[in-house]
Amino acid sequence: MKAIVAGAGIAGVVSARQLGLAGWEVDASSPRGDVGRYEEERPVSERMGQVVCDITVTADGFSAGLNQTEQRPFGDDGGDGSGDGLHAWMFKTPDENRAEIDQIIGAKAFIMGRNMFGPVRGEWDRQWNGWWGDDPPFHAPVFVLTHHEREPQPMDGGTTYYFVTDGIDSALAQARAAAGDGDVAIGGGAATINQYLAAGLIEELRVHLAPLTFGAGTRLFDGVPPLKLEQVKSRAATLVTHLTYRVLS
Repeated sequence: MKAIVAGAGIAGVVSARQLGLAGWEVDASSPRGDVGRYEEERPVSERMGQVVCDITVTADGFSAGLNQTEQRPFGDDGGDGSGDGLHAWMFKTPDENRAEIDQIIGAKAFIMGRNMFGPVRGEWDRQWNGWWGDDPPFHAPVFVLTHHEREPQPMDGGTTYYFVTDGIDSALAQARAAAGDGDVAIGGGAATINQYLAAGLIEELRVHLAPLTFGAGTRLFDGVPPLKLEQVKSRAATLVTHLTYRVLS
């Protein structure tokens, strides 16, 4: 199975822990900087892709529980902290959800928060290259929001991590340039997704609703002004309900 979960989620069969999709809190605003900036820009008018987002949340809206750590990236999730219950739809019933999984991995560039990328805080005093091993599942440019400059990190399989220190707009501009006419995926965690939603920068929101609750943690839509959403489609499966919305305002 190949799977990337964007806040919901690619390299063979991987665990939820390896996918590293905890909704770690992150403030994506940061000082300006251009270390390792992706420069192969093309006019936005030439683009045909959308800015999309996939995220798996509990029935009470959380993408991760409280008390997240490197050992328990999803925190108090009712299990071992790996998010296995939250993302069971991907790993226990992948064939039933093949269309949604394929849609997630179809983006041509990805954006994620520093805390989704890994547990390292502050300066890059530790060589951390993500949760996904030497051949990450993205196979495309990944733009990591951070306050601390770092040179781009190429990986096997076509993934390169670019570290963006000048905010969510800059990360999106670079991701759009990298994606060409393909989609840009806002990968997560929920705090990063909420910032893009609040800024009106996500066009299609795909929520994968898991039948469990956390009670507290990192929640989708926290701090986001009221939105007008148009439901595009919905589908119930054994371990998840898939909801797709067009974000109108």
